[in-house]
Amino acid sequence: MHPAFRRALILSLVLAFVGLARAQQQDPNLPEADTGLVPKPGWTYQREAVAAANPLAAQAGARILREGGNALDATIAVQLVLNLVEPQSSGIGGGAFLMLFDGKQVQAWDGRETAPAAARPDMLLRPDGRPMGVADGEGRVVATPGVLAMLQAAHARSGRLPWSKLMQPAIELAEQGFAVSPRLNKLLAQDRLLVKDEQARRYFFDDQGKPWPVGHRLKNPALAAVLRQVAERGAAVLQEGTVAEDIVRRVQARQGVLTTNDLKAYQPLQREAICASWREQYKVCGFPPPSSGQLTLVQTLKLLDYASAPRQPLQANGLPSAEWLHRYVEASKLAFADRALYIADPAFQPAPAGDWSSLLDEDYLKRRAALIGPQSMGQALAGTPREAVTALAPQADQPEYGTSHISVIDAEGRGVAMTTTIEAAFGARILSDGGTGLAGGFLLNNQMTDFSLRPTDSEGRPVANRIAPLKRPRSSMSPTLVFDAKSGQLLMSLGAPGGPAIISFTAKTLLATLAWGLTPQQAIDLPNVLSMNTGPLYLERERWPAELQQLLRERGHQVQQSELTSGLQAILRRGDKLLGGADPRREGIVSGR
Repeated sequence: MHPAFRRALILSLVLAFVGLARAQQQDPNLPEADTGLVPKPGWTYQREAVAAANPLAAQAGARILREGGNALDATIAVQLVLNLVEPQSSGIGGGAFLMLFDGKQVQAWDGRETAPAAARPDMLLRPDGRPMGVADGEGRVVATPGVLAMLQAAHARSGRLPWSKLMQPAIELAEQGFAVSPRLNKLLAQDRLLVKDEQARRYFFDDQGKPWPVGHRLKNPALAAVLRQVAERGAAVLQEGTVAEDIVRRVQARQGVLTTNDLKAYQPLQREAICASWREQYKVCGFPPPSSGQLTLVQTLKLLDYASAPRQPLQANGLPSAEWLHRYVEASKLAFADRALYIADPAFQPAPAGDWSSLLDEDYLKRRAALIGPQSMGQALAGTPREAVTALAPQADQPEYGTSHISVIDAEGRGVAMTTTIEAAFGARILSDGGTGLAGGFLLNNQMTDFSLRPTDSEGRPVANRIAPLKRPRSSMSPTLVFDAKSGQLLMSLGAPGGPAIISFTAKTLLATLAWGLTPQQAIDLPNVLSMNTGPLYLERERWPAELQQLLRERGHQVQQSELTSGLQAILRRGDKLLGGADPRREGIVSGR
């Protein structure tokens, strides 16, 4: 590590502990609440590696690899343990996007939730026309979960170990109990809605309504019982029978419209990954719509290059220069403007000019990059790829929240990047015990709030991502696999949680590792920056020098500090070693051998 970089990192971590040890008020458009920084060492392995947001989950994945499983098998075990130990972020009551390299080809598996058949475009608007949040939306915010059905479909094609074996780590932990982590404890203490759900209150809180303290051994017999059924009967357990009936009963008791027919009818999809060449050396593969992640990420990377941003922007203090940050922010604005107008579920919204690749055309992006000048452009407008004609309105800014990310590379060079979610922290704040009558269970998503809550703009123009029956909401999830363009070898798996900030978090890490030569841990440790084209330029609180902030203001940027609590996970092949990194802003590690 460069001495200047080391000094800057140490200083930033000290400042972070002083300034971030307390919970901060979050901007409504930014990720889960901050719970402080814990420095991570970075990891180096020879054969295989698993990166996940909780040590118990990463260790479960490494166990499956040692027992002969492949990268996909490990991912399934990790997801089920995350459901138990990081319930605020993901689980079988939610959805996921899975990028899988099976050694020969890239597979993109869509386990995104779908709107119930009874969903209406205006169902999350109050009588006065204002959008509802999770609290007043209650059961109406719950979409049909899909992650378990998707994982089973992918496993049937590419798994190695028996499906039932992959349930065992989570079942054992659920029955034996796990220690409540500092992050889970603090998020429970900050949440004011979860305690209102009777099942959740009995599980997460003591008799006085206080969250279980750090280190308390928390058992989840209901989840263990449900997973035992899943081990025997598969994902159908969540689609029909007592578990499905319990989900629907709880949702409908809270004004929701989800039905057992919705659960039974859910189908995961295998889509065609979007792979793009970058700097001739790399092939960057990510998820197509309904995810906006890959298109927006690749647009940002290519716009930066076409705008002649400095290719090695790190200064003596280990941070990017104001010149580079300005161009990065402007490129991000242009990409987010296209995202807001065009991207939605492709079954309901056609691609501009009939092809999503139109948004990545070289000539189009060069024209867009020419808009980047020495001063801030303010709010960018969407472009017209291949002279596309649209009557759509851009989606208005609204909250998007948390997720979790898993990266795995196994000993045979196969890999997974999977981003998984129940949307807001603790989802809809509805805990299902699967009809077992036991303590605990799994949380249900609030994914309906990832649709545009306003179906039209003030002029009556429709928004592409408006609610419709059986539609999948647009996402920012960016599970990313990077390959050597010449040899085809898998070089990197990465991704992040964080609502719309996922795209920027992932771009930062990809640039810092592959373009600037940092390790994954060094890249993840760098302070975050975010511009979504609406609102301020967000800089991670107390991590950027005042002089740099002033230079950005002089270029016309409205600078605001925020926690920008990412949860990045990354594994990079460099030479004959696997280098792993986990975000110091959360509790993850990289496990392997």
